[in-house]
Amino acid sequence: MQHNVTRPLIIFSHGNSFPASTYGVMLRSLRGRGFQTQAIERFGHNRHYPVSSNWPHLVEELAAFVTEQSQRCEQGAFLVGHSLGGFLSLMCAARHPSPGGHPVRGVVMLDAPILGGWKAAALSVAKRARLVGSISPGAVSRKRKQSWASLQEVQSHFAGKKLFASWDRAVLQDYITQGTRLADPGGDPGGPRVLSFDRDIETAIYNTLPDNLQALLKRHPPQCPVAFIGGRNSLEMRQVGMELTEKVTHGRIMMLDGSHLFPMERPEASAAAIEAAVLNLMSPSKRG
Repeated sequence: MQHNVTRPLIIFSHGNSFPASTYGVMLRSLRGRGFQTQAIERFGHNRHYPVSSNWPHLVEELAAFVTEQSQRCEQGAFLVGHSLGGFLSLMCAARHPSPGGHPVRGVVMLDAPILGGWKAAALSVAKRARLVGSISPGAVSRKRKQSWASLQEVQSHFAGKKLFASWDRAVLQDYITQGTRLADPGGDPGGPRVLSFDRDIETAIYNTLPDNLQALLKRHPPQCPVAFIGGRNSLEMRQVGMELTEKVTHGRIMMLDGSHLFPMERPEASAAAIEAAVLNLMSPSKRG
């Protein structure tokens, strides 16, 4: 296994409500491109790392995982994350620049624009006033359908949703089979299924979005280079803006066709973009 030591390690962190196995096509492509990949399957589901405002325990969960994986391969890792996972990756690198004694080598954020300024202040007020649940995506997720009579019913449900129409078919199939599980693990394999990512946890994550990123990054500037890959049609990027992201990445920004969910829509292109970003961050001259 000596050859694995020299293969760059990517710790991937998923977006909210989408278990890491949903990204299987992209992660397999990354492994085919010479990377090792590791991932936490579902953030927020470990009782030792509960969801709370600004996600400190989720950051600790990722830091513990990075420490474990970095020690196994005896090298630092690149932290790559989509949406929720992008924020956690950046926060982890800022708060834990050398988990387990191995420096984080770089961060690649996939459509995770950094919220700052008056918009972050408004989010903070909404959270304190307990109004955030009515304006965040949590207003939708708390009512999300979460159970089906069979796998066939799951397939029919997601295949008919506009959100999934542009997804790569193999990624959608992964989400159908991995994003849901048997309601009775020991029961009939063709029996009822439920979401594997608890919708209450998904909603809690949305309703505790970090409003402190700008202050955090000022106190703990990342000690590694940071890059951003976005979707050209990302509503999230337009809503948040890119001013703070441009400062943190020092202009290391790449755009792909697609929406906020471009890793699901274009998994192979996403893997190629991540490869290019990581290779750029590996350059000795790419610091800060």
